Amino acid sequence: MTVVDTALREALRALKLSGMLDTLDARLAQARGGELGHLEFLQTLCHDEIGRRELTAIGRRLRRAHFDTETTLEEFDFHASPKLPAAQIRDLAALRWLHAGESVILYGPVGVGKTHVAQALGHLAIRHGADVRFAKTSRVLADLAGGHADGTWGRRLRELARPPVLILDDFGMRELTARQADDPYELISERAGRSLVLTSNRSPVDWYPLFPNAVVAESLLDRLINTSHQIFMNGPSYRPNKRPRSVADDKKNTTE
Repeated sequence: MTVVDTALREALRALKLSGMLDTLDARLAQARGGELGHLEFLQTLCHDEIGRRELTAIGRRLRRAHFDTETTLEEFDFHASPKLPAAQIRDLAALRWLHAGESVILYGPVGVGKTHVAQALGHLAIRHGADVRFAKTSRVLADLAGGHADGTWGRRLRELARPPVLILDDFGMRELTARQADDPYELISERAGRSLVLTSNRSPVDWYPLFPNAVVAESLLDRLINTSHQIFMNGPSYRPNKRPRSVADDKKNTTE
């Protein structure tokens, strides 16, 4: 290693350009071999640094999202259920709904892959630079209820309202109390112009009776439902396809 090489490495460390530092040996070898000119060498090192920073930022956003599992649409097995609206789901991958501040509602029976698709859309939004939060609806309601108890409700509401994408899993599972109904109303009002992704076992039209106050239900749900992309997911359970194969399954397959 020459004195110049050593000085360059020290400068990259001082500037916290670890992306350049990690690939420096390979880029120097390319330059010395005549594969890279002076400008190409510098440009390639800059791209290495940009790539490293993008990966770091994605990792940070993924941690903040609190996904149950990191899933992608590329992993989803659409062949497992021919009834699934694959074209509609793939169309959501264009993220036009995110750029327009619109919402997505995925509803249908238990186990068809709604949560997988919701988290996959969140993962895709993160890869395109958006902050995302994922949570079970029941936990969000419990968290906001805790805020009423200890005086931190406003701060908790603002934290939930901040990210461009909020994924609420298992929305509309049970009837709400008057206080519980007020909290999602305030949350969705606070999030005006930011996207929600909801999963539910119920059709959106069946959410209205869950709210004790008809006025709150109309104000909240009409606005939410009328500005959302609604995808009905139907078919056999997707979950058996995600389970590890058992010894019993292997024995059964070998005897058939």
